[in-house]
Amino acid sequence: MDRAFQRTKILTDHLLQSSPSPVQTSLSSNACFNYTLPELSEKYAFDTKEMRRLIDGHHLEVRDRLFGMMSQSKLFNPRVRGGKVFVSPDYNQPMEQQREITLKRIDYLFDRGAFKGWLTEQGEEIELRKFASFEVFGTFDHSMGTMLAVHFFLWGGALQVFGTKHHHDKWLRDTETHVVKGCFAMSELGHGSNVRGVETVTTYDSNTQEFVINTPCESAQKFWIGGAANHATHAIVFSQLNINGSNQGVHAFIAQIRDADGYLCQNVRIADCGHKIGLNGVDNGRIWFDNVRVPRENLLNSVADVSADGKYLSSINDPDQRFAAFLAPLTIGRVSIATSTVYISKAGLTIAIRYALTRRAFSLKPNEPEVLLLDYPSYQRRLLPLLAKTYAMSFASHYLKKLFVKRTPESYKTIHIFSSAFKATFTWNNLHILQECREACGGQGLRTENHVGQWKAEFDVQSTFEGDNNILMQQISKALLAEYVAAKKRKKAFKGLGLEHMNKPCPVIPSQLTSTALRSSQFQMDALCLRERDLLNRFAAEISHYQAKGLSKEHAFNMSYQIAEDLGRAFTDRSIFQAFAEAEATLAASSLKDVLGMVRSLYGLICVEDASFLRYGYLSVENAAAVRSEITKVCGELRPHALALVSSFGIPDAFLSPIAFNWIDANSWSSIQH
Repeated sequence: MDRAFQRTKILTDHLLQSSPSPVQTSLSSNACFNYTLPELSEKYAFDTKEMRRLIDGHHLEVRDRLFGMMSQSKLFNPRVRGGKVFVSPDYNQPMEQQREITLKRIDYLFDRGAFKGWLTEQGEEIELRKFASFEVFGTFDHSMGTMLAVHFFLWGGALQVFGTKHHHDKWLRDTETHVVKGCFAMSELGHGSNVRGVETVTTYDSNTQEFVINTPCESAQKFWIGGAANHATHAIVFSQLNINGSNQGVHAFIAQIRDADGYLCQNVRIADCGHKIGLNGVDNGRIWFDNVRVPRENLLNSVADVSADGKYLSSINDPDQRFAAFLAPLTIGRVSIATSTVYISKAGLTIAIRYALTRRAFSLKPNEPEVLLLDYPSYQRRLLPLLAKTYAMSFASHYLKKLFVKRTPESYKTIHIFSSAFKATFTWNNLHILQECREACGGQGLRTENHVGQWKAEFDVQSTFEGDNNILMQQISKALLAEYVAAKKRKKAFKGLGLEHMNKPCPVIPSQLTSTALRSSQFQMDALCLRERDLLNRFAAEISHYQAKGLSKEHAFNMSYQIAEDLGRAFTDRSIFQAFAEAEATLAASSLKDVLGMVRSLYGLICVEDASFLRYGYLSVENAAAVRSEITKVCGELRPHALALVSSFGIPDAFLSPIAFNWIDANSWSSIQH
């Protein structure tokens, strides 16, 4: 009865809207967040413009002009958020619309002379200008950058290095002005990294003096060909060349696949590769050739030729050497990927660190302000080592670009090794950096407009195109083993690839490491050289062990893949660190050099923190713990310089994202109404 009465009273009070008894305890409300521009509280200890000149290295004016060119056009999708204008692709558009707007943006840049001289001029200046431009284009949109890379670096680059004068005269200017839209038909459904195994077959008809290109089976269809699905008019086709029943190996041919009106040419079939996890502004296609005839002069004949009466001609008789000579110059794709991916790491870190300098979470004591994210040691440990890694990659990319633009036939092998090492490592690093930035931005990192999450999907492909990263790292180890065997056989000193340290006494790591020693460039270089030297010796011994048991050299390599991967990483880490240390050594004493020295120390320490230093016994457990502790200390010392270090990247505000600036206004109700 009492319960029924109580329920009736509650219902009556509710219906009469009677007020409950006043609560004795009051809660004080926190003040609302107010956005404060980090530049108002963060001090710069060095000239950020000078730092930018150092890390960008070349063509700053070209970069800024292209950034401005894109910012000024509505084609680049300008949007106002938080009182600032941002430009970025609309990834919510259907795939077909993304492809069409990508082509319109490229045409806009062509019309404004952005690519003048890219194929018709020669020399180091134009090549460095291309790299600088490509880094900028990729920062706006990877699809646009990829389409340009396919057209200029792959199609255009193949014409330059595989072709001869009559190819250059006929094709280069029309490519540079976009009259011809080229694609690069190398990969097949059944063969990607294994170019020697492609199944497309080309024969020669001496009666008509034509080559006949054929797709003999479904696995031979050309697959993932950028530009092929909608836009390309011509393709460079990689195919086995069969002359009078004898296979002469892989060669490259020019084939027209569409006419000027966009209609497919006779006996060419093309299908779309479909929607992808990213890069949907690129029209990747599949191509079948049904006995497509091309003129004899469409063979790119810098290495080999076929006479009018059908005789195969080459100054290189050995097929292996001919294949190596054929592909050796074609490293520009890997070089451009390696160097451009660093810019995305820069942009991602700039967004995440700027956000962490204005976003607060939790108070350490009651009634105190909440703490800035970047003031938490855990946040510093997550982001600042990646900032150091990005600075290191910047200096290594300068080294790679200089190596490429000064190339000679004798340096092709060196360029191949360094471009493979840096492409694999930089693209892996970039994915790790973007993932950490995404998480560091919390839920805001999931929003497409804030870039870091979307960029993960857009740049994921870099780990497998232009060479699968794992295979590239194994190639590096094979190349190092060849140098090792040759040096031992000749009983001569190591020379090249930075292996000269192998000629010196083996470095010794002290049993106890002080803070000063841990941070020193000499200790860090010694540790990295020790690891590389030891792993190369171990790799050679393991290969010999398997061969002594009767395994072939190829099988022995396959069985030794783990140490091969560790060696590839050891070579790459040492090479990147060496480029960083050499850049630091060129600077006169200054506050800039002091800060850069801290960044270099941090990069060296995170390299030495790698598990391999414990796995192979280069560091004791105590020294490994000392390394880890020192990283935390250096991160704390770099914290006051974080804003200056990302500002030195020089990426314009419009190419970052709303959370890098006034993220409160950008998410306000008034911004929705606007």
